[in-house]
Amino acid sequence: CDMWSAYRQLPKAKLVGCWAHVRRKFFEATPKQADKQSLGRKGLDYCDQMFSLEASWAELSSAERLCKRKERLAPLMTTFFDWCRNQSVLPGSKLGRAITYALKYEETFKTVLTDGSLVLSNNLAERAIKGLVMGRKNWLFSQSFEGAKSSAIILSLLETAKRNGLDSEKYLTYLLEKLPNEESFAKKAALEAYLPWSETVQADCK
Repeated sequence: CDMWSAYRQLPKAKLVGCWAHVRRKFFEATPKQADKQSLGRKGLDYCDQMFSLEASWAELSSAERLCKRKERLAPLMTTFFDWCRNQSVLPGSKLGRAITYALKYEETFKTVLTDGSLVLSNNLAERAIKGLVMGRKNWLFSQSFEGAKSSAIILSLLETAKRNGLDSEKYLTYLLEKLPNEESFAKKAALEAYLPWSETVQADCK
């Protein structure tokens, strides 16, 4: 997550810090002409190492990825946070704010080390809701909880379809045409046939 304070009000929520936000702050604190030994570049390098490791484990199962994280990512994070604590920089500078941000939410950024199915960055999720964020000022009926819930359901369907390589318009049309005729609508097995990754949907909605 991006550390929005409202998240901490959610009961039983397990917050996972987004390392892309940490990296972005160090990137913004590093002048283009900065050499490789500059503090900003060093912080950026730590983040890049983490993302490089994660990329190399993309095809692993969650259990395998968790083992790799404990073996290689955890020590790297420890080194990074120790490095942050040992820096003497102006708190109000861009670099100071980047370091303060990382240390303030250290435990939240380490949550990713507890579960192999968690991700290092939520950039994918942020891109998925970009359409909602860009269009919300132009849409009606989302000033109520029910309106917002309806929008979330529809947009979740469409974005999930896109992520699974479907034509979102074809998929929505498919659902509207097929589901009303589904006699066993309440059965989980019947509904699974309409999920974006099912073989039938993949064949008909691309």
